[in-house]
Amino acid sequence: MTEQTEQTAHVEQAEGAGQPVAPVVRRVDARHRYEILVDDERAGLTAYRDRGDRRVFFHTEVDDAYAGQGLASILVEQALNDVRATGMRIVPVCPYVAKFLKKHEEFADITDVVTPEVLQWLDGELGR
Repeated sequence: MTEQTEQTAHVEQAEGAGQPVAPVVRRVDARHRYEILVDDERAGLTAYRDRGDRRVFFHTEVDDAYAGQGLASILVEQALNDVRATGMRIVPVCPYVAKFLKKHEEFADITDVVTPEVLQWLDGELGR
């Protein structure tokens, strides 16, 4: 979406007073995460590290102020759709992502199991 298009979308939303703005998910490669924005404020994130053609998700959180709105599910679903679109595979170290994948079998074809080797690699990446 171009900057002009985003501005137009905000103007149109403002004219429809009283209607909530749909959350927006964006990938922030420099910070290795996807963020979900509500009214241009970051409401949550799911963090990853890439290992070859695998995107290893290791942490998901939604700020308390936005809890109970289904934002984690929206965030993870859009992140996983992005992984599919880029031709990568998913490794669900994050418990929330793993739980989401059990309910959404449409991602089974691009999901790999978490192995001790992946966990050891991740610990090294994160300096733990």
